[in-house]
Amino acid sequence: MRYRNRYRWRRRARRPTQDACGGFPSTAIILQFVLSFGVWIAAERLGLSAVLTMVCFAVTLKRTRRRPMAARMRIATNAVWSAVVFALNILAFIFIGLQVRPILGGLDRAELHLYLGVTGAVLATAIGVRLAWHMSFNAVLRWRHRRWGYHPPRPLMRPTVGTGLVLSWAGMRGIVTLAAALALPAAFPQRDLILFAAFGVVLGTLVVQGLTLKALLRMLRLRDDDPVGRETGAARERAYQAGLASLTDVQSPDADKVREKLRTLLVSPEADDDAAEDAADGAARQRALYRQALGAAREAIQAMRDEDEIGDDAFLQIEQDLDWREMAIGGAARAGRPAPAPRPEALAGAGPGQPAPP
Repeated sequence: MRYRNRYRWRRRARRPTQDACGGFPSTAIILQFVLSFGVWIAAERLGLSAVLTMVCFAVTLKRTRRRPMAARMRIATNAVWSAVVFALNILAFIFIGLQVRPILGGLDRAELHLYLGVTGAVLATAIGVRLAWHMSFNAVLRWRHRRWGYHPPRPLMRPTVGTGLVLSWAGMRGIVTLAAALALPAAFPQRDLILFAAFGVVLGTLVVQGLTLKALLRMLRLRDDDPVGRETGAARERAYQAGLASLTDVQSPDADKVREKLRTLLVSPEADDDAAEDAADGAARQRALYRQALGAAREAIQAMRDEDEIGDDAFLQIEQDLDWREMAIGGAARAGRPAPAPRPEALAGAGPGQPAPP
């Protein structure tokens, strides 16, 4: 008995750690912040570029993470990090402005002309290099398509000179440039000039390219066929079809109700919220079947993304829809894999005059 109680106590003690990424969103968010700052501090201690280290860390984590994330944890973390990124963009411009002002105050006329000349040269180089790179790549793509044909894995706009010009001109700089400049140590040679040039490049690209991009689009007369919308529609249809297929072997009144809701969503995606609310008000068996269908839908859109049938924008939009639908029915299933199938005796439903199984 003493050993059993001790084992139960250890299992309960380990549970918060094991479920940090799914059972406790607040704990997982704190761990994400601690890990992010830890990587930044370690990079600075090792004499590495903290900004580039964080970029490499994020890319590596995204490509190597295989453990599925719970829907409620993903919704919470996305909301928190969106607010954090918005606040950091504001703070970065504030900090760079606070540092540029004393730099300007300490320059004489000759040094000011030198700083402005260097900033203009860096701005012209940044725009010119991006223009040369994108137009060269665009020319190679158009040559390849003329020779072997254009067969994209998903609906994409065919590369043209106009699309190459738009992509080349849409190279506005932002938070990464400012963060890289602010991360330089105070004793770094010509740090003031680098900060001034970074601020000038960001301001120049936002003003010059940002304000003229709309006029460029009108001049080139490029039409948007809404490829993301088409991908989203195809992914939603594939997801709901996969959900229906997952309930093929289940025959019960609750399964019929879930199938009816999924067929309604196939015809009218606007009925999404009503279907989720109906499932939330239904019996436990119905909610379990709905979670099972959502799990199959997640696997379907993940396969489409892995096979490059849809892009990240469409995938994230459908994933967010599935997350909110799972939250609406009180979903506790892990996102990215189907919920465990209900027991056969629960799926059979209650017979006439018999109470429903627990």
